[in-house]
Amino acid sequence: MMTRREWMRQAAGVTAVAAMPGLLRGGGLAQAPANSGQAIIGAGSLKAHATARGLLTGCAVNANLFRKDEAFRTLLAEQYNIVVPENCLKWNMLRPTADAYNFADPDSLVAFAETHKMRVRGHNFVWHEALPSWFAGTVNKDNAQKFLVDHIHIVGGRYKGKIHSWDVVNEAIWIPDGRPDGLRSSSLWFQMLGPGYIDLAFRTAREADPTALLTYNDYSIEYDNDEEGKKRAAVLALLRRMKADKVPLDALGIQSHLHAVSKDGFSRGVRELINGAKALGLQVFVTELDVNDDAVATADMTECDKIVADVYRSYLTAALEGPEVKAVLTWGVGDKNTWLNNGAKFRKQHPERLQRPLPFDPDYAPAAAFFAMRDSFDKTEKR
Repeated sequence: MMTRREWMRQAAGVTAVAAMPGLLRGGGLAQAPANSGQAIIGAGSLKAHATARGLLTGCAVNANLFRKDEAFRTLLAEQYNIVVPENCLKWNMLRPTADAYNFADPDSLVAFAETHKMRVRGHNFVWHEALPSWFAGTVNKDNAQKFLVDHIHIVGGRYKGKIHSWDVVNEAIWIPDGRPDGLRSSSLWFQMLGPGYIDLAFRTAREADPTALLTYNDYSIEYDNDEEGKKRAAVLALLRRMKADKVPLDALGIQSHLHAVSKDGFSRGVRELINGAKALGLQVFVTELDVNDDAVATADMTECDKIVADVYRSYLTAALEGPEVKAVLTWGVGDKNTWLNNGAKFRKQHPERLQRPLPFDPDYAPAAAFFAMRDSFDKTEKR
C-alpha cells in the first residue's frame, strides 16, 4: 500500500479536471498515472468498489467547501455515488427567518448530484438541535404542528423525486430523560407536540415525497455496553411501535461515530440493530461514519492512521455481514474539515494534534481508512 505522500507525488501527474458543472472533462473520470502503484480513482475509487457489490457509498458535504473548493468537488464526483448535506438542510441554516427559506446551497448540491449521477440523502426534517434563533420566540404549542407540517411539505416538496432517503426524525431517543419509552422529552418538539410529533413527521414526509426512503436516524447505539444497549433497545422498540401503527418508515440510520480506543466491541450491537431492522422489513444505512482518535496514545501518525483504519475495517465487516446495509456514508471527506476538529470539545486528551477520522487527509490524499473501506466493500456479498 502506498503512503499518502507517495500517492500525492505520483498523483501529481493526473490531469486536472474542472469541477462544476461538467466537472469531468470529456465526460469521464481522470485516471491515475500508470506508475501510481494502486489506482484510487476510476475503477479504483470507493464508488466503483461499492457499486460492484450493489452498495452506495458517500459522505456529508460541507456547503462552504462545496462552494469554494474545486478539489473538493472533484473528489466528490470521483469517489462517491451518494451525498448528504452536512448542515444546509437543517432548520437554522435553511430558514433565516420564520417566513423565508434559503435554498441556494442545497439546490446547488442536488443539481451537482444529478449532473454526476449521484443520489442525495436529505438531513433532516426534525431534530432537537440546530433550530434557528427565532424559533423559541415564535413557535409554540398552538402553532408548532403547522410549522412542522408546512416545513416538511415545502422542503420535501421542493426536492420531490430527487432524494434517495430523508432522515425524517433525528435522535429522538435519550435515555437520561427518564421516560419508559426512552423518548427525548427535553426536545422542544416533544414539549410542544408530545410523542406524536414523530408519527406526524413521517406521515407528512410521505405526503411530501412518496418515493423517498423515510429514515429514523440515531447515534450511540452501536457498542456492546449497557448504556448503548438500553438506547439500542429503545430505538428498536420505537421502530416496532411505528410499524405496528402503520407509520410510513423505510429505513434505520445508524450514525456510527466510533472510537479508535474503546474497551467495548460493537459486533453484537450492530447485529442487534440490523437484525431488528430486518425483522421489520427495513433497510439499513450507515449514515455518519467516522473514528474519533483522540484517545490514541501514540505520537506516530502512521500508527494512529492504522488504528483508525482497523476500526473502519472491523466495523464494516460487522455491518456488511449480511445484505441489509445498503449505503455507507462518512461524516465528511477529509481530516482537515471534520467536525471533530471544531474547537477543543473532541480533543481533550491530545489537544495539540488534529484528529484524523476520515478516509482522506487534509490534502485529499487517501488515508489508510480509504483502503480499509474499499477492502471491506470487496469482501461483502453482492446486494
